[in-house]
Amino acid sequence: MAATPLTLIHVLISVIGLLTGAVMLLGFLNNKRLDGWNAVFLATTVLTSVTGYFFPFHKLLPSHILGAISLVALAIAIVARYAKQMARGWRRTYLIFAMLAFYLNAFVLVAQLFMKVPALHALAPTQSEPPFAITQVILLIFFLAVSILAAVRFRESASISA
Repeated sequence: MAATPLTLIHVLISVIGLLTGAVMLLGFLNNKRLDGWNAVFLATTVLTSVTGYFFPFHKLLPSHILGAISLVALAIAIVARYAKQMARGWRRTYLIFAMLAFYLNAFVLVAQLFMKVPALHALAPTQSEPPFAITQVILLIFFLAVSILAAVRFRESASISA
């Protein structure tokens, strides 16, 4: 079955969000703000969640719930970054909620890979099998670890760069 234009746009935006999220994380870990990269991350991640609701649906799905959680996290991150200028505790608030949105995108990526890649789908056809659960737990542990490390390293004195 051929992908629709909406699907292609949604996937492209999602990939850009994931890639810029990785750059954003590297900035946090190296105590660099990377304002331009963060702006692209926020914009594409908001668009990823919003465009997810454009697909036809007949009942509430886990993807809709994750999209809503992501949009709330992104709203908090945007307020922390732009309205509060990451002053004092808002810096850590920004980092936590930006990383939560990044994690949720990565979580959905893993779910999509298990649905669409034949070899992975064979391992976990209903996504309730151990390979899927183990992969998601590893992803969660990774994001918790790098988020904690980033929170320690991303300080008020972070250098500003694109």
